[in-house]
Amino acid sequence: MEEEENPSTSNSLSEPSTTEVLVNDLSSAPATNLPPASPPVPIVPPVAFPTPAPLPQPIIPPPIPPPIVPSIASIPSIPLIPPSVPRPLAPLPVRPPVTRPPVPQNTEANGSDSDSDHDATHGSSADYEVSEESKLVRERQEKAVQELLMKRRAYALAVPTNDSAVRARLRRLGEPITLFGEREMERRERLRMIMVKLETEGQLEKLLKAHEDEEAAGSVATGEGEGEGPQEYPFFTEGSRELLEARVNIARYSIVKAALRLERARRRRDDPDEDLDAEIDSALKQAGSLVLDCSEIGDDRPLSGCSFSRDGKLLATSALSGVARLWSMPHVNKDTALKGHTERATDVAFSPVHNHMATASADRTARLWNTEGSVLRIFEGHLDRLARLAFHPSGKYIGTASFDKTWRLWDVETGVELLLQEGHSRSVYGICFHHDGSLVASCGLDALVRVWDLRTGRSILALEGHVKPVLGISFSPNGYHLASGGEDNTCRIWDLRKKKSLYTIPAHSNLISQVKFEPQEGYFLATASYDMTAKVWSARDFKPVKTLSGHEAKVTSLDIVGEGQYIATVAHDRTIKLWSSRSAKENDMDVD
Repeated sequence: MEEEENPSTSNSLSEPSTTEVLVNDLSSAPATNLPPASPPVPIVPPVAFPTPAPLPQPIIPPPIPPPIVPSIASIPSIPLIPPSVPRPLAPLPVRPPVTRPPVPQNTEANGSDSDSDHDATHGSSADYEVSEESKLVRERQEKAVQELLMKRRAYALAVPTNDSAVRARLRRLGEPITLFGEREMERRERLRMIMVKLETEGQLEKLLKAHEDEEAAGSVATGEGEGEGPQEYPFFTEGSRELLEARVNIARYSIVKAALRLERARRRRDDPDEDLDAEIDSALKQAGSLVLDCSEIGDDRPLSGCSFSRDGKLLATSALSGVARLWSMPHVNKDTALKGHTERATDVAFSPVHNHMATASADRTARLWNTEGSVLRIFEGHLDRLARLAFHPSGKYIGTASFDKTWRLWDVETGVELLLQEGHSRSVYGICFHHDGSLVASCGLDALVRVWDLRTGRSILALEGHVKPVLGISFSPNGYHLASGGEDNTCRIWDLRKKKSLYTIPAHSNLISQVKFEPQEGYFLATASYDMTAKVWSARDFKPVKTLSGHEAKVTSLDIVGEGQYIATVAHDRTIKLWSSRSAKENDMDVD
């Protein structure tokens, strides 16, 4: 062993020969002096024995085996390691640790055998495949499914729309009637989610008890109201004599119009020569051939509304400058400027009977004009700025929507306010009359569409489905379809017969500012959007027919003339664009 270690020691030292000579020279000295003479320092003289520093390097290395390891590191044989030294590769596991049972402190081979036996008997999917991340993903998925089911149940529940009823329901359920900064719609949504939670938790008895308490309170209030005075809710205000006469006139007008519409529909259905599909295909083909015919600067400020006259020879536009203008068609030549509003004009509409037009403004007034630019009537009464307005099909009444959460009905001849109608929890933005004249629809920033019966004054439908404010609304000439569009970028088609949404069109990539049905037969509808485009959709299957691209800013309004030969659009780029079909161009060429 010493013969093998001396070469290694001599190789590790820088001067092996000098060390051997020193050891041989000191061997002749007395035995007592041998330990101090062991250091291999050749420079120190033999006289200075008490001061030398002992260096045990030549003596200590023989009993230590680690210097042998580098020389045999490349040899993979394990038996050379002494049994007293622990195995260096023992801490490295052969397979990932098992999380379920605690591993016994024995050899790896036994542990692996027991694990394999357990896996063979019980299966390893629950132990090795389901990690913490998989559990979190599964929990998130289950939570999302539960939220979806809760939303479905929430929309199926009947929740009061009146804020006082919502507060009363919350009080009876033991919940706070209001939170800090909570609005009416947020309070209503909170009540909806509370009711869904009670239903999912199986606390239907509590919910039914709340309903019973509410009904009992209503009956008590009714009994008290009979003896003491008028009720607080529901309440009715006594209408004026003018309103009663207006309701009677509207009823007579609508009955005649509805009878004519139904008779025409029956005749077309029973007539074998009538081919409805061929007519729709022809109208859609004409709409698909729409091209940009003319573009004109309409004002110094962005344009907000446009409307065709009943014969299609005039186009009226409104702008944020407060000025409305008339344009002669089809060459879009400037005709008359209508000046009178002190704030921006928000909308304009032509009368369906006379060559009169009405404008709405942010100065809280609506004005009636003639084609010469003279003001005929001023309708004052709203408490906040106006949004949209519309003429009744008879031409005798005007409806205005305002940000004061109301819409109002005005008499065109006298300028008297006939009806102030509440019902929306937020600002009312759009208004439209049924072609029969019996109904009016309103939409607002509360994401709600309401249909009112003008003959009785009642709200007959509350159409919920939009998730954001509704800005545009239009009745179809067929009498039973209603289109609405809003800030959720969708256009919804409502069936008044089924009282629900018939179809949802993902129409644009930005909010929809206006919706209009083709006024003659309603074979197609057009939508204007803030994505700088207007689109034409089939009313049969609600598929896209044509995209009208050309504006460089938000498209705020549009209108359709006749059977769809012309479509006018206005936008924030201050331009009026007239889109015409090929058949209209050919007719113009023939007339010329």
